[in-house]
Amino acid sequence: MMKEYRTIYEVSGPLMVVEEVEGVTYDELAEIELPDGSVRRCKVLEVNGDKAVVQLFESSAGINLKDSKIRFLGHPLQLAVSGDMLGRVFNGMGQPIDGGPEILPEKYLDINGLPMNPAARDYPNEFIQTGVSTIDGLNTLVRGQKLPIFSGSGLPHAQLAAQIARQAKVLGGESNFAVVFAAIGITFEEAEYFVNEFKRTGAIDRTVLFTNLANDPAVERISTPRMALTAAEYLAFEKDMHVLVILTDITNYAEALREVSAARKEVPGRRGYPGYLYTDLATMYERAGRKLNHPGSITMIPILTMPEDDKTHPIPDLTGYITEGQIILSRDLYRKGILPPVDVLPSLSRLKDKGIGVGKTREDHASTMNQLFAAYASGKEAKELMTILGEAALSPTDLLYAKFADEFEKRYVSQGQEENRDIEETLDLGWELLKILPRSELKRIKQDMIDKYLPQEE
Repeated sequence: MMKEYRTIYEVSGPLMVVEEVEGVTYDELAEIELPDGSVRRCKVLEVNGDKAVVQLFESSAGINLKDSKIRFLGHPLQLAVSGDMLGRVFNGMGQPIDGGPEILPEKYLDINGLPMNPAARDYPNEFIQTGVSTIDGLNTLVRGQKLPIFSGSGLPHAQLAAQIARQAKVLGGESNFAVVFAAIGITFEEAEYFVNEFKRTGAIDRTVLFTNLANDPAVERISTPRMALTAAEYLAFEKDMHVLVILTDITNYAEALREVSAARKEVPGRRGYPGYLYTDLATMYERAGRKLNHPGSITMIPILTMPEDDKTHPIPDLTGYITEGQIILSRDLYRKGILPPVDVLPSLSRLKDKGIGVGKTREDHASTMNQLFAAYASGKEAKELMTILGEAALSPTDLLYAKFADEFEKRYVSQGQEENRDIEETLDLGWELLKILPRSELKRIKQDMIDKYLPQEE
């Protein structure tokens, strides 16, 4: 029989202190029963002698200390998992909210997961096609990678996330591909947008969707991405699926962490975030990857809005340390009407060279990627010179580079939300644009590749 305590003696915001407890452990789940019989859930944050500090998942309004009782359940927060999760929508605590039946669980898993043994990790080296040229062609996503998208408030990262979730696939292994999508601290309209977008295109059938709304408690916001990652680990390592996890928005997650940390009166670190923000983010991000002798994998795209578009802010800064690159969205491109507004020059996928080339994408991928980067950088430089010195000061080659930069943004970067380009189309489009430049400028591509792939004049 579970022991009940009537020794709650203090409530401060979402935190409560319970005295005279025994055998209680960190992160354990507990239930508070109010005099009217209603139950609220909470978890143990701290144990000190016979005192335990617990944190409520719902509000503490209306809790009468004298008449309420608390019981500790002996296990941490768990998620009921089963293959039937695909196609379903859950809230941040893992309960179905799409009007469908409850999940019949195959098992219950601790949402904190188990750390992957570093020696059992396999190196990411397989191409994932997202259908977005700026990612596939220039900042290639590789199966098992963590590639965040750094955005700003008001930029269309939600549309890009939905587009990647709809279009992404592992070439040759499409039937075994799933998407786990966690929306953290978003508005009701955004949640509706994601659900409707996935239903409209049929992508919902291979997606597990977790939504935590902005008016849900902060504590739930902290558990939402962990719920999603637990579902992903189950699908990847027990059902052998290739799982793409998209988490949006990590900034809302970090704010919730800061809120809870302030309620616990912890000493704040940079900008008021707790000092353990790095470790906390790492415990989430590092759940992505591949395991030796396991066909399944977890690839992760965390999305975060940079406060004031500042990439030195603690959240993007720490995320950049833990992940393998970043895709950066640009306000300037967005103003020009370029969608998705991916700024390719500061964007980077550190594993891109592992997922491209013969047998993965195409033999010309690496050299055309380098040439496009170099030409776009030169084109932007030429355009800046043109602004300062006027067009007359540019050489004919500089003018061609400036034209290349404009065409590159209009045709390669910009593709709208509905266009799904396969890797062949992306590579051919790159060659099409390189035709603007004289052959003598294509210094990063071998001559035989140029002869084979550069479109001939009609």
